[in-house]
Amino acid sequence: MSQTHRVLSEHVYNSAVALMEQRGVTVDSIAEIVVFLQEKYVPNLTKEKAVESVHSVLNKREVQNALLTGIQMDILAEKGQLLSPLQEMIDSDESLYGVDEVLSLAIVNLYGSIGFTNYGYVDKLKYGILERLNDKRYGVHTFLDDLVGAIAAAASSRIAHRHRAEEEKAVLATGQV
Repeated sequence: MSQTHRVLSEHVYNSAVALMEQRGVTVDSIAEIVVFLQEKYVPNLTKEKAVESVHSVLNKREVQNALLTGIQMDILAEKGQLLSPLQEMIDSDESLYGVDEVLSLAIVNLYGSIGFTNYGYVDKLKYGILERLNDKRYGVHTFLDDLVGAIAAAASSRIAHRHRAEEEKAVLATGQV
């Protein structure tokens, strides 16, 4: 990979994370959701491991692209700069709109089908930062709430897959297959 592409990748990553943080979402707030989703299944899961997993998901270019696209749509809706009827659909988080979820499903799918169940569960509960993002008093977050849920679901799935691999490695080491 050339130096130009490496800088560009870093720039895209930094831009996506900065834009997310400007909208009130931190890596730590996503990691809290990850811990919530996995603490029953992964003994001794630390927030540090959850943060590491969130960073790993955020390092994927398709995640960065989804964040940049979705957040830009939210910002444009907040400023009333979209054409009608799209403006009203995004502004009100119209239940039949669904494009916000479709964009998020690209993230959810990064670590297999467990991501879908994690995403559906956390999207329904509105746990942690997701509750604030769904409160219309704090701006338009039609895309961001789903993107954050998807990132948390993917990071949770990543942890689940790694935990299973560690369990299987331990079983193989004992010869009790």
